[in-house]
Amino acid sequence: MKKMLLFFMCVCCSVLAIAQPAGKVIETQTVKSAILNKAVKYTIYLPADYTSSDRYYPVVYLLHGYTDDNTGWLQFGEINRYADKAIADGTIPPMIIVMPNADSSWYINSYDGKEKYEDFFIKEFMPTIEKNYHIKGEKRYRGVAGLSMGGYGTLIYAIKYPELFAACAPLSAAVFDDDAMTTMPDNNWNNTFAQLYGKDIKGKDRLNAAWNSNSILQLVKDKSADDLKKVRYWIDCGDDDFLTKGNCLLHIALSEKRIPHEYRVRDGAHTWTYWRTGITDALQFIGQSFHQ
Repeated sequence: MKKMLLFFMCVCCSVLAIAQPAGKVIETQTVKSAILNKAVKYTIYLPADYTSSDRYYPVVYLLHGYTDDNTGWLQFGEINRYADKAIADGTIPPMIIVMPNADSSWYINSYDGKEKYEDFFIKEFMPTIEKNYHIKGEKRYRGVAGLSMGGYGTLIYAIKYPELFAACAPLSAAVFDDDAMTTMPDNNWNNTFAQLYGKDIKGKDRLNAAWNSNSILQLVKDKSADDLKKVRYWIDCGDDDFLTKGNCLLHIALSEKRIPHEYRVRDGAHTWTYWRTGITDALQFIGQSFHQ
């Protein structure tokens, strides 16, 4: 009897799994960029009814981490599986999820103007994507999320361009204070940040105009409360993550300016296990912004 019951349960689970509609993933597409003078790859997730419906969808731009690429959220984050389930059970609304490749640009313009990824993303990438797919190209139907370097990019775009995004969800965002920059070992600086803020500089010389214009904490300090309140914020960083301090400081900075935001500290570190288990809640938060 127990064996029959177990068999019946397995069959039911299999039927439910088969019945769950699956979205379509296009792993590699490109946008030709005049600003970057190259073709930029991206991966895109389309909801299950995309090809059978005449509707237009909200969009979330999902940004990868340092040394990763546009396939990271698909390969390691299994974003299609999590999105399929969340849409099927009504946790999130049907949405298009776009994952651009940013190499190690940190999603910003470099200090010397040699790489202007931020300009590309805002002026070329988003307009091209929203022209070529059935996307509701309005602020209230547009969100941005990402992990680590992508969490940093998420905050950069949300804070600098509040007129473009309804909500943002940085996971384990790479937020650093001034002290972290000035005391950073030279090897770390040269390998990671010199291309962004300046080469062969040490100590407080690193706190130059390029850094200040792209420091998350400085941007929060400089932006008016009214501008910051134009975007909804979901901030999530593990208690064992090496980026916990920066995220705590961001939470404090937003709290001091009385900016509404959700701040989560879960058990976990800087790992795909943490991000996979957090992405549904992040997308749910963004999805709530698409409702009246």
